[in-house]
Amino acid sequence: MTDAQQRLKEKLTEEIKQAMKAKDKIRLETIRSLKKVILEKEVEVRPKGQTELTPEQELEVLAQQAKQRRDSIEQYRQGGRDDLADKEAQELAIIETYLPRQLSTEEIEGIIEQIIESVGATSPKDMGKVMGPAMKELKGKADGKQVQEIVKAKLG
Repeated sequence: MTDAQQRLKEKLTEEIKQAMKAKDKIRLETIRSLKKVILEKEVEVRPKGQTELTPEQELEVLAQQAKQRRDSIEQYRQGGRDDLADKEAQELAIIETYLPRQLSTEEIEGIIEQIIESVGATSPKDMGKVMGPAMKELKGKADGKQVQEIVKAKLG
């Protein structure tokens, strides 16, 4: 087990203890669910000869969990369930503490402009040429939906 992975698991375990002591129910539930998803993913990769997740896979799991919360917030708000949306927003804020800093819209636009220039994209038909490198570059640092909207706007 690498130091980074061990640290994430240990950090989650330690923060579960802290949340229990602080009687912080929402934080406790969120961290427990993160740890559960990471452990489930580890079991999933074992048949492939992998004993634990790589830091990239852990980041992917965390990003997936954040995306699920964002989607839920949107759906709950549309359904008029602000109480549930608020709970999801609190969970999202906790999950985001484990993710790399999210880039600002301006930073994302700058990276996308460089990619557009480097691949020679000129029209909306070139969106595929741009999205692949953009998502690879921005993985874990920006929401995919936001990246797609910016690429569309730049090529449109």
